[in-house]
Amino acid sequence: MTTLLVGGTGHLGPGLVRLLTMNGRGLRVLTRDPVRAREVLGTSVELVPGDVRDPASLAGPLQGATTVISAFSGFGDLKGRGPRAIDRDGNIALIRAARSAGVDHFVLLSVTQAAPDHPMELMRSKYAAEQELMASGLAWTIIRPALYMETWLHTAADPLVQTGRIRVFGRGDQPMNLISVNDVARFVDLALTDPALRGATLEIGGPDNVSMNQLLATVERVTGRSGRVDHAPLPMLRLMSFVLRPFRPALAGLIGAAVVMDTRGMSFDASATSRRFPTIVPTPLESVVQAMYAPDARASHEAAPGEGARA
Repeated sequence: MTTLLVGGTGHLGPGLVRLLTMNGRGLRVLTRDPVRAREVLGTSVELVPGDVRDPASLAGPLQGATTVISAFSGFGDLKGRGPRAIDRDGNIALIRAARSAGVDHFVLLSVTQAAPDHPMELMRSKYAAEQELMASGLAWTIIRPALYMETWLHTAADPLVQTGRIRVFGRGDQPMNLISVNDVARFVDLALTDPALRGATLEIGGPDNVSMNQLLATVERVTGRSGRVDHAPLPMLRLMSFVLRPFRPALAGLIGAAVVMDTRGMSFDASATSRRFPTIVPTPLESVVQAMYAPDARASHEAAPGEGARA
């Protein structure tokens, strides 16, 4: 039995690769950049070249695969075409190729609040991918995690810790739920081993809802470092998103997403999931901050991959 992981070099990928290989799964990772993937993942995993934006490149990597895990995203990729091209069209291409290859089980990493009318393109794109998967005839599991702790710590806390200064887009007061990628990896592993989770959509989140300001305050408290926090006002962000849209659509989309998050919030109640899966105890934010920014962890943290888990 072979599992094909698509999106192995972002924040979720390396920990997921370690967990799956530790549990004895035959694993191959689809990647657009084998050299970089080898640097990130080491020599113990099989790499196969391919790109979800090129459907013709998917048939070879899918040969013999019994399971596919879609863990990639175009959110935050300023060089790409954003969630519509990656999270929607890329997933649709991968789902159709998996069906043609006779794959047994497809696990899709979506996102909480995925919906056809959500103001963020990422949520609309992930929802479209979910609909394609459910209509595909494949056995499927959809996992909808909250925002990744590690992603937002790299985005917000890295500048604060490294330079003593950070600019927050908006007021930074809206709550958002954060989950550690290590917890997400455990849910993915569970989806592969528990037949009862086929045909299930799992909404998963972290232990607390915190604002960006509270996130930064936690980093300062745990690390003992402090810095200057500037806030970009919402009217300026709205104007930038509008002006940049024809020339830098990916950047305009990110700024627009920041506006949505600062006015709508991304909170989530994970208590029902915790009761259903009591063996997966949500990792506290403080523990992740300590692991990422403790002196003995900083070298590996600074070498961590950048924003987004791209194929």
